[in-house]
Amino acid sequence: MNYERPIYMCNSKATDILGEIIAALSAASIVFKQENVYSGELIKAAEKLYDFTIRNDTGHEQGTYTEVSACGGEARKFYNSTGYIDELVWGGTWLFFATGNNSYLEYATEKFEAAEDEEAISDTGIFYWNNKLTATAVLLTRLRFFHDLGYPYESAMESSSSRTDQLMCSYLSDEIFNKTEGGLILQSRDNGEPLEYAATATFLSKLYSDYLDLLRRSGVSCGSDGFSLKTLRSFSMSQVKYLLPCSNNYAPVKQILHLYTDKGFILKVNYILGDNPMKMSYMVGFGDKYPTQVHHRSASIPWDNHHYSCAEGDRWLYSTEPNPNVLLGALVAGPDEFDKFSDERGKPWFTEPSIASNAGLVAALVALHEPPRKSSNSITFNLGMDQMGIFDNIHLIT
Repeated sequence: MNYERPIYMCNSKATDILGEIIAALSAASIVFKQENVYSGELIKAAEKLYDFTIRNDTGHEQGTYTEVSACGGEARKFYNSTGYIDELVWGGTWLFFATGNNSYLEYATEKFEAAEDEEAISDTGIFYWNNKLTATAVLLTRLRFFHDLGYPYESAMESSSSRTDQLMCSYLSDEIFNKTEGGLILQSRDNGEPLEYAATATFLSKLYSDYLDLLRRSGVSCGSDGFSLKTLRSFSMSQVKYLLPCSNNYAPVKQILHLYTDKGFILKVNYILGDNPMKMSYMVGFGDKYPTQVHHRSASIPWDNHHYSCAEGDRWLYSTEPNPNVLLGALVAGPDEFDKFSDERGKPWFTEPSIASNAGLVAALVALHEPPRKSSNSITFNLGMDQMGIFDNIHLIT
């Protein structure tokens, strides 16, 4: 299809985007830590961006990318950024993990309260493209639990772990977030694209349940109430699907899409992948029933060596025929608050996929993946997380 795809240059502000890039480069340097040269280049780039973003003498004016029309004006109506301090805290935290440089953690913990003040009420407890504070709190809680650095970081660390406890309580209670009759958590302000948020809630709740398990804690208090580790795990499993072999060993994540029908595996199907009132998998290509009219240009228009204009593409937008190209693995927006779903290409609030949604789903599936512990005890598992590797560059202050 021929249509305009303009490029926008951000010559000012866009602090939120810079924070995201710093976090991505820093996290990637940990992933590729065995490749010393490449990992070092990632860290060097992250630190250079961090200095440019934070220092007052660089001439950089902090602000969101959608404040500047020439930068994010067109994106404003779809992805309007409401703040940038959470991204700076997010970036500083990951840069600390990547380098062990305490100045980055000092900045992140000092700015944590300011990020909370900036956070929109409607975004509290949600981890998505516009709010990184929720995930940062979980990340700092992990640091406090397993590698506590003490003063002067304890106040922010304690605030983070308290916030994380409240987050988990909000997942399990109906007082903060509603749930559909079918069990899907509703976190967005208008209940739109619920699967994107359910996936990230699964990711964070599973990580936190791993922390509790490692600490041998049975649960957490929620004021006069509380929740057990088992309840938190059940919530994680209820939102997305995972595989459990009869031998009690989890299947590798890379096999998720083709082992679910193999003999010898018990299928634990969740809401997203079919255990819902519509009995539909919302991941395209997974299961026997999934969306066939995904709101996506390349999937909707046949590959016939002809380039079509946007106007010419309307005939496929409003066609009732299935997409000629299957967008395998895409997670669509999902059902409404009544568990109803309309598989119509012209209704993107049901059928539109997004990178953000799939990112959350991949993270959730990886978190739910628990490979077998190398032990003669066949019923013992490890926790599917690298307990200490993320702390390789961090040294306690003595």
